[in-house]
Amino acid sequence: MATGETGFSDVAYDLISVQYHALKGGHDYGQYVRDAENAGKTEIADFFRTVMEEDSRRAARCHDYLVQLAATKDAGPAAA
Repeated sequence: MATGETGFSDVAYDLISVQYHALKGGHDYGQYVRDAENAGKTEIADFFRTVMEEDSRRAARCHDYLVQLAATKDAGPAAA
């Protein structure tokens, strides 16, 4: 399995990146929900909640895959 400059597999790095962005987005979307609610835009607030839930599920899936990778020698230094 190829590794980049980090010493971790490209797949592990990619999963970590997607997980980070999903968690960061989920954090940011909380503010978007509040902004929409404060503007009286319930339908838009609900849309942001849906996006936040999707990112939460995405981050959880990444976590599950990272756990699987960590049990192998393919993940990188942390799995050794």
